[in-house]
Order: sequence, then structure tokens, then C-alpha cells
Amino acid sequence: MYDAAVLIGRFQPVHNGHMALLREALTRSRQAIVILGSAHQARTPKNPFTWQERAQLLRAALPEAERARLIVLPMRDHYDEPRWAQAVRQAVAQVTPAGARMALVGYFKDDTSGYLQAFPGWALIGMQRQGAIDATPIRDAYFGASAATLDQALTPFAEHLPGSTRAWLKQFAQTPHYPALQEEWRMLRAYRASWAGAPYPPVFVTVDALVRCQGRVLLIRRGHAPGKGLWALPGGFVEPHDTLWQSCLRELAEETHCALPEARLRAALQSQRVFDHPQRSLRGRVITQAYFFDLGDDALPEVHGGDDAAHADWVAEQQLATMEDQFHDDHWHIIDQLLGLGLATSPLATGAADRQSP
Repeated sequence: MYDAAVLIGRFQPVHNGHMALLREALTRSRQAIVILGSAHQARTPKNPFTWQERAQLLRAALPEAERARLIVLPMRDHYDEPRWAQAVRQAVAQVTPAGARMALVGYFKDDTSGYLQAFPGWALIGMQRQGAIDATPIRDAYFGASAATLDQALTPFAEHLPGSTRAWLKQFAQTPHYPALQEEWRMLRAYRASWAGAPYPPVFVTVDALVRCQGRVLLIRRGHAPGKGLWALPGGFVEPHDTLWQSCLRELAEETHCALPEARLRAALQSQRVFDHPQRSLRGRVITQAYFFDLGDDALPEVHGGDDAAHADWVAEQQLATMEDQFHDDHWHIIDQLLGLGLATSPLATGAADRQSP
């Protein structure tokens, strides 16, 4: 019997395959710890439900007697596996006694399961694939339905979904989040279909500009899906005949109407960095070159949204810590890493462990 068994996943949404793994964790240990990935993100078709909602779904699918032995820890995506694994270990250490006998429950389904090898100090409870279902087709059926066809769309998954999950999904479909997520799901589906005939999946290249002035960061609100209404760095796709630098200056000017001359931006350039995590964008494989400009104590340049940006504004750095779930893709993490703010250093900084039964 282990002191604690850890189960890591996104649970978007909770299905019976997840529950089989969780029941094994509860059977083999005194306490089960679920690491809820992709926490603190904005809602997207891939991550439509908050970590609190997913914790609720996990508890609702358990017998009441088992709920007291479950701890749920929200975990952000760091887009950096060593950093992420360290954050998981730190979070688990905060809720387990020193010297606890630890186990990790899971199964190797594809290349995304490599994380199971990132915790050599924990025993691995390997299991066979539990059922022939993943969350992706459930989400596709869910967002491809309408209010009138939702029951019909979920019927093929009846044996794969706890009754509590299915009931909750129907309730969620009555919220304003559902049609907004459907709109983005349709856009992304059409986007991928447009290059489905390519001989191999394309790799897109973008640029992003991080401009700081007087302790404020220049941000835009996206005017279109994906990420409509979310905060983002000014940026976009590289034009065929532009260099990365030229594309950065062009996107900055088009989306914010920031009228700084190129010479001033060259003088303000502090660093540049590539962000290339394969999962950083829902549009596909997108690699971005981010440029960090620091204008110091200069007067704040006048800005207003243009092109793909519905709005542009200077946002105080101290506000950023509370805005993670309002950002598009990994832009919050780009800011955190380029500015060295340390916003993502504490694994539980923006969400305490959920220990409570409903």
C-alpha cells in the first residue's frame, strides 16, 4: 500500500477511462492525488473547462466515501517539461509527508505519455488502456452538436461517460461559454481542413513583440478567433518576403498603431527568443520569434487597436499575475519568461489544492 498515488491528466472532460485509473490509484494507496493539467488557461475547444469544474466532475463521479481520499492539484502548462515536472514534484511535496511512499498511475498511449518517465523516484503503476475512448472525440461531438441534437450527439459515448459528467455537459451547454467555444471549434476545424491536403503537416512561423514602458506592457485584445477577446502580444504570421525583424515591426505597427521609429526600437531591443513547444498553439505547429523591447521611462506611446486587434492598451506589470486565464495561447508564459517576473514559479500560486467534498 502506497502513501499516495498520483494521476496526471487534463480530464477534458472526465470519462470512464480516467475513472478506472483513479479507482486504481485509490485501491493501491491511502490517498489519491490528481494533477489537473492545463489549469489557469483561458477556455478553448481543447481546454474548455476550468480546473475547478474538472475537480467537481471527478468528485461527482466517485462514491461519497472515496471523495475524502482525493486531493486535486491544479497545474499550469509551463511549455517546458523539466520545469513542469519540478512544479509537479513541488506541489505533491506540499500535500504529502516527508518520506512518503509514492506511486504514479498511468498508461503509455502515445508520445504525450513521456511524462510518466519524468518521476524516477516514484513507483510506476502501469495499466492497460482503459476502454477505446479519448476525450478528443467526445469534445468534437459535443461542440459539433446543437441544443436540439446534444442528446443524440452524446448517445454514442453513453458507456464511456459517467452519468454525472453527461448531466453536467448538458448543463454547461446552457451557458454563454458553449456557443463561444463552438464558434472557435468550427474556425479551428476549417483552418486545419484548409491544409489537410498538404504532403505533410505545415509548420507556421510567427513573430511577437513584447514592449515594456514605465512598468507597463503593451497588449492587444484579439478581434477574431482563435482567442477572440483574449489578451495577446502584438504579432502575427511572417510575410513571405519579410525578415523576422521586418514582420515584427509591421505587426506591431498594424495592430497597435505604435508610431515608434525603427531606430528607437533597435535601441530598445533587450533580447529575442524562440518559443517552439509543439502544443503552444491550437492552430497547429506554430513557432514564434519573440522580441523584447524596453523603452524605460520614456513617455508612453499612444496606441489603439488595428488590423486583427480589437483593442490595444498598456497594462501594468503587477496586474499580470492575475490575468493568466485571460491570455491567448502561451503569451502569458512568454511575458513571464522574457521579463523574468517569476509569475509561474510557485505551482500552487494561483490555485490551492482542492480537498473538499461537494
